[in-house]
Amino acid sequence: MKQKVILMSKEKSVEDLPGVGAATADKLAESGFKDLMAIGVATPGELVEAAGVSESVARKMINGARDMMEMSFISGDEVLARRDNILKIKSGSQNIDTLLGGGFESAAITECFGQYGSSKTQIAHQLCVSVQVEDPEAMAVFIDTENTFRPERIIQMAKAKDLDPTAVLKNIRVARAFNSDHQMLLADKVSDLVKKGNKIKVVIVDSLTAHFRAEFVGRGTLAERQQKLNKHMHTLAKLADTANVCVYVTNQVMSKPDQFFGDPTEAIGGHIVAHNSTFRIYLRKGKKGTRVAKLVDSPNLPDGEAIFMVTEGGIIDA
Repeated sequence: MKQKVILMSKEKSVEDLPGVGAATADKLAESGFKDLMAIGVATPGELVEAAGVSESVARKMINGARDMMEMSFISGDEVLARRDNILKIKSGSQNIDTLLGGGFESAAITECFGQYGSSKTQIAHQLCVSVQVEDPEAMAVFIDTENTFRPERIIQMAKAKDLDPTAVLKNIRVARAFNSDHQMLLADKVSDLVKKGNKIKVVIVDSLTAHFRAEFVGRGTLAERQQKLNKHMHTLAKLADTANVCVYVTNQVMSKPDQFFGDPTEAIGGHIVAHNSTFRIYLRKGKKGTRVAKLVDSPNLPDGEAIFMVTEGGIIDA
């Protein structure tokens, strides 16, 4: 009886699931399914592919994980209490922070899209620095798909905030993604950094769609591209929610030739990127060297615009 009590008090792990032994647990871990949450929210097909088990065993694993975690509904006031942990990362511009209800929000994906030179990457660099202003131990991850990360720019922004540039750079993890598969793999690896105790607070993907746009050309590949992009966005959304991380993605744009009135600029990725992004900001050049940030989608904030400038020290109000 005493032994039974010890077993009951032991924290449940993947190996406690039905049909999962040490070998299967290792296969699952290699594919990124390292905890009950990852398995509980997986599809049977994903587990079949990862562990080589039958579909019926995969379903038992999923149901077992959900039972162990007691996945169920919670009340609205509990959701409100959880939102007390949400971080608001400052942009450097009070106008932008006001537009976003206090700053770039954690546990969410913020997409910034616009033409070249609209300051998408400048904001990415600023977030890497700003997150360390209030918490020097906070870290940022920069997934670089277009060779845009510049440590020299980080040094300029860090000095403007009276921070030690060397310390700021040490708290930024940078990885260059050379194709869409590599980009997706790097996004999966971020959760490993979190589990190792790194205080990751910002994850940047600059740019989100560049590789997908280059690799999937023509209408015949559109469905495959969107499916792959959707999976990538789901990985980022899960990371944002489970690790309370601010995910900032930049996006390229295209011009719609059939639009005769209004702005013909449209973000790449269509509805897949739009629906998976919590906040969407359209950036464009303004007058006299200014930039305009237009909030076009948010679950709780009204549409609006903010005018800002990019200086040597970083993002500031115009």
